[in-house]
Amino acid sequence: MDLYSGHINKLIEELAGLPGIGSKSAQRLAFYLINMPRDKVRRLTDAITEAKENVRYCKECFTLTDQEVCPVCASAKRNHRQIMVVENTRDLAAYEKTGRYEGVYHVLHGAISPMLGVGPADIRLKELMERLQGDVEEVIIATNSSLEGETTAMYIAKLVKPTGIRVTRIASGVPVGGDLEYIDEVTLLRALEGRVEL
Repeated sequence: MDLYSGHINKLIEELAGLPGIGSKSAQRLAFYLINMPRDKVRRLTDAITEAKENVRYCKECFTLTDQEVCPVCASAKRNHRQIMVVENTRDLAAYEKTGRYEGVYHVLHGAISPMLGVGPADIRLKELMERLQGDVEEVIIATNSSLEGETTAMYIAKLVKPTGIRVTRIASGVPVGGDLEYIDEVTLLRALEGRVEL
């Protein structure tokens, strides 16, 4: 027997389908949304719809943006000759929070994982190599310290080294198996400053 009506159950079910939201959290969110003023609910749904319709990949670094080129790539103050390669947009945001990295980024949207059937062609490596045709001095590999992240880092290093471009890897300080988005700014900064040549 269903405890709630069809509309409530459907809302709970949809919320529970979001990452990191279990059934109890979904229930709490559903009841919170139901009790919200109608205008706030409309603003929330409009924001979700507008983001879905207008957010795309930056044509240079492939982070998420609502412009053709993201603010980082569009900035003349950034060092466009230094590219930090990260697995996802959340990792980019984590480094941006340090306020100390002055280069630009390249977002792979994943990592090489033969176990999951993710190969080099499934992430944005081809686009990275195209960017390296320009005036680039250094590629900083800032993939996670997981098996997949390390595999991806080694693969990128093998691709980039023959071009003569300096290839570095962020230093330890980032724990093995840790995701960059959950690491504090000081640790991320130490890892960036202590990067090593590959």
